[in-house]
Amino acid sequence: MSGHQQEHPGSEQQMTPPTDCGEESYRGSGRLEGKVALITGADSGIGRAVAIAFAREGADVAFGHLPVEEDDGREVERLVTGAGRRALRVPGDLADPQACRDLVARTLEEFGRLDVLVNNAAFQMVRERLEDVPDEEWDHTIAVNLDAMFHITKAALPHLEAGASIINTTSVNSDNPPPGLIAYDTTKAGIANFTAALARQYGDRGIRANSVAPGPIWTPLIPATMPPEAVEAFGTDTPLGRAGQPVELAPVYVMLASDESSYVSGARIAVTGGTPIL
Repeated sequence: MSGHQQEHPGSEQQMTPPTDCGEESYRGSGRLEGKVALITGADSGIGRAVAIAFAREGADVAFGHLPVEEDDGREVERLVTGAGRRALRVPGDLADPQACRDLVARTLEEFGRLDVLVNNAAFQMVRERLEDVPDEEWDHTIAVNLDAMFHITKAALPHLEAGASIINTTSVNSDNPPPGLIAYDTTKAGIANFTAALARQYGDRGIRANSVAPGPIWTPLIPATMPPEAVEAFGTDTPLGRAGQPVELAPVYVMLASDESSYVSGARIAVTGGTPIL
């Protein structure tokens, strides 16, 4: 996968080659009609593809993104409203627990309910050795990838009704951790276990919790956090021999969000280009 480097957090508008988040290709069929969804990290990549798909399936969409990602966030807002659905865009840094709680509160104020929660926002940075990981970078990775999921889910749970769906983005890295992403790997394994426990805790309320485990997906996070040689080879070691596009994950999130998956809870679904997960 050739491409140029970007400064973190990266931008969809600077991607070469461009990503496919379903802007032109995703066609909905009313599978989420009447639902309200909240998605974190939806300005680009997987979150953007999920926001587009959810809107075209009939859901109103609230979503968060970093304040510096304003341009990408406004484009997602345009795509959601262009599908005829209501959009709520809430910039904020989810490393701050109050920003997590505010995101849920704003969603409830705007829409009066919450049916689908997608914890997707993530941070990573390649470091060759553990000694190369700055303490503050370790703490930030935990804060964005794990702590934010905890704070957002905790704030949302009192407002979720039977039939609600929580979907968390884990990774193939949780089973097969590349050494250069040790902090990210650790959080993704934690997300998988958090989700499995959540499904068992809240099944008696009719709330489902599942996770999606992407493999190498071409998003702005890749050229913004990986060295050029890793970007060049990105995804070539999968059985399908290529990186995936964000739109290729969207149908899995739609399925897990929809009432069609009413007996699916505690699952972890691999979208990895053929690399198995345990």
